[in-house]
Amino acid sequence: MLQFLGAQEHSKVVGIVKSSMNKDVIKNVFIEIVGTGNSTFSAENGTFQIILKNRENLILQIVAKDYVTKNIPIVYPKGILDLGSIYLEPDIRAEKSTNLISLTDSDLADDQGETITSGILQATKDIFLNRAAFDFGQAFFRVRGYDSQNGEVLINGLPMNKLIDGRPQWNNWGGLNDVTRNQEFSFGLAPASSTFGGILGTTNIDTRPSNMRSGLRLSSSTSNRTYSGRFMATYTSRINNKGITYSISSSRRWAKSGYANGTLYDAFSVFGALEYQLNKNHHFLFTAFLASNRRGSSSAITEEVFNMTSNKYNPYWGNQNGKNRNSRERKIQEPLLLFNHFYKKEKLQINTGIFYQLGDRSKSRLGYYNAPNPYKTYYRYLPSFYINSPIGANFYSANKAKEDFLLTPQIDWDNLYTANLNSLSGASYILYNDVIKDKRLVMNSVTNFDINEKIHLDLGAFYQNLRSTNYARIEDLLGANFHRDIDAFSGTLNNVDGNNERVEGDTFNYNYVINASKIKAFGQLKYKTKNWNAFFTGSYAVSNFQREGLFKNQRFITSSLGKSEKTSFSTISVKMGFTYKFNGRNWITVKGAIVERPPTLQNIFINPRENNLIVPNLEEEKVTSLDMSYFIRLPKLTARITGFHTLFRNTTDVNFFYVDAGVGSDFVQEVLTGVDKLHLGTEIGLEYQLSSSVRLTGVLSLAKYTYASNPNVSINFDTADAEEELINTIGRIDLGSAKLKNYRLAQGPQKALALGIDYRDPKYWWVGLSANYMGDNYANISTITRTDSFSLDPETGEKFADATEENVERLLAQKPLDDFYLLNAIGGKSWLRNGKYISVFVSLNNIFNSSYRTGGYEQSRNGNYGQLKKDNLSGSPSFAPKYWYGYGRTYFLNFAISF
Repeated sequence: MLQFLGAQEHSKVVGIVKSSMNKDVIKNVFIEIVGTGNSTFSAENGTFQIILKNRENLILQIVAKDYVTKNIPIVYPKGILDLGSIYLEPDIRAEKSTNLISLTDSDLADDQGETITSGILQATKDIFLNRAAFDFGQAFFRVRGYDSQNGEVLINGLPMNKLIDGRPQWNNWGGLNDVTRNQEFSFGLAPASSTFGGILGTTNIDTRPSNMRSGLRLSSSTSNRTYSGRFMATYTSRINNKGITYSISSSRRWAKSGYANGTLYDAFSVFGALEYQLNKNHHFLFTAFLASNRRGSSSAITEEVFNMTSNKYNPYWGNQNGKNRNSRERKIQEPLLLFNHFYKKEKLQINTGIFYQLGDRSKSRLGYYNAPNPYKTYYRYLPSFYINSPIGANFYSANKAKEDFLLTPQIDWDNLYTANLNSLSGASYILYNDVIKDKRLVMNSVTNFDINEKIHLDLGAFYQNLRSTNYARIEDLLGANFHRDIDAFSGTLNNVDGNNERVEGDTFNYNYVINASKIKAFGQLKYKTKNWNAFFTGSYAVSNFQREGLFKNQRFITSSLGKSEKTSFSTISVKMGFTYKFNGRNWITVKGAIVERPPTLQNIFINPRENNLIVPNLEEEKVTSLDMSYFIRLPKLTARITGFHTLFRNTTDVNFFYVDAGVGSDFVQEVLTGVDKLHLGTEIGLEYQLSSSVRLTGVLSLAKYTYASNPNVSINFDTADAEEELINTIGRIDLGSAKLKNYRLAQGPQKALALGIDYRDPKYWWVGLSANYMGDNYANISTITRTDSFSLDPETGEKFADATEENVERLLAQKPLDDFYLLNAIGGKSWLRNGKYISVFVSLNNIFNSSYRTGGYEQSRNGNYGQLKKDNLSGSPSFAPKYWYGYGRTYFLNFAISF
């Protein structure tokens, strides 16, 4: 209950924070005079004192993890104001965060899922970001259109983002919710104490047992999303008289099939942390954990296939001997070992750490060699192939194709075995894994120093070294005796120096190593006064990348084996910002950044599986970002209004596909350079406490994400097959610029609205309902079709007669995906029985079972005007865009008990 408190003599407020449920004191509670930057933490015994510096009406805010935030309006006192015992109510809505089936830790849509940002937003109480994580996330909404490489994730101050793509691998600690809940989050360009940070923000996960709730916690969950069952057990000891405390945790998650058909899930996780407090200044922490994850993937599909099936359809699996078998399994097993030393004095903190990671990630797939495509969604097996026949529509064959597809829509594993048994020249079909085996070492040290009451200094440096071995490994010959390691298109050897008859367990196709390293240092000054806060942060980094080929590929005899040139980048980044407080309840912030960063490793080498070739004239990417926010913090109303503008410049992108282009047909590596992207928009988050039990919320995102340049496009291809008609004998052609400027980016919904209502009963149960609307979502466009080569007739080399600018624009017009509405509900109840804390949590998503598309991409096969035009005449193109479809109605139920 809010209290209005009178004045006394001295400007100091004191009190003790306790739990309303068991009356225990709560330590490490964050207490702040809202909008002033004046804050403190409660001590081990729950007590606190905070000196008031502003002579005006203020709001004392008390924030503790897993408790309802309390706001106490106060009048500036003239003496010591003793609030006595302040009781915080347990926030069982925190179960929503604890039990979040993080989309980044699932396989909703394979690579699409890896780019979303909901995982990094779990630690925030900001209403806008909270909705973005828990309600918008299921539709692959990305805050400000950023993907996850723009958010930095640390564990105990050590950076976790991968060098290959810049993204954090959430699966490395998946299933360890209980011990990764303590997170410090800095949103956007806000300063972080341990690193320069990403433009999306920084999350630092703290695994110190002394900061976890002691005791035993058991939980069990059931769901119809990525997994059907989960069991988790966690125990954290109290600190003994020798200063030792520890925490252990394990979990198991499983499903014969997730929401999409054939998507098995099999995962287990184990965790251990040991902390030794030598004295009040020195703490040592050792952390080790392993999250093993095996799961079946699903695929984007065309609208034609969706109309014949449903959003649960998945072409990657089939039945074998009465069991479902998925051809596209992902396996991740990368244990981490971390060691930290924490030094702390009154004004000085130093965190020095090191971690080592090893293990592998793999993706399985079917390989087929001079044999029919095994997937039933192959374009030649679908009705549209016959409708779009160059000799005229064949509706009888189209109807027969539909009947055959509906009769056997999945992989026929028995047929693959039969084909192999009848082959005398090696396997026609094999199941193999693309394997990435990493060894990663990271060291860092961060110093935080209070120079005086107004100035704070952060300094830090880290070193990262990576050795990444990449190869293909035969998992199952599917009844064959051997596989002949020869390129099916050109008939050339993948490894001239090796035996081309390969068996199960052998490395084949490609084999190379990436050596990479990064050194980075940062410094940060923070300054605060009564009405002003400001910061300035700078960083300098040096990154090195080199490929070492282990196979001599016959298609690239001189450039496949051995080491490539070493590619190095030196980057400088700065960011700064200020906050001006009109009073304790209204303030503004302005932040800006200029960031340089190297291209991600996957966009440095053109075709690393086969050769050492590097993208020509590579330069650092440059990001400029600015945001302005206005905050309101009243006893009942909390609000944030933000405008942002971010420009990504000089980015690079490498893609692989088969194309019938205006300059010829081949399997190509498409290289885009000079890609600029513009992200701008507005975020609004409102939270109103209608009564002590009822809370209303409203969230709005209005944004526009577009290409801001016409990048250069080139294609690369091999020239080994003398029998095929080559595009040219050089193996590369520059297609000039692609007219992409002002096309929308495929970065999730660019318009989102949520209205919510929560009810929290004094008897510790609560329910919440949110209505969500999302729109302005776009599929990723094909770049090669926006080059001048698109208008060329590959037969004559001349421009198509009717390929006028107007006709081309009409054919390539970008259309948004359908807008959609989602209704979600959540609820929970908690009890305290004989010292045991019991809670139940349930969530229902997409209650009305709406069908919607979360994203997609245009296929690039039809790379010339004539072919694409013909393919679209029927209204059912053979190479239509492919889409990912969201889940229908889903549920999640969790039961937990803590001792």
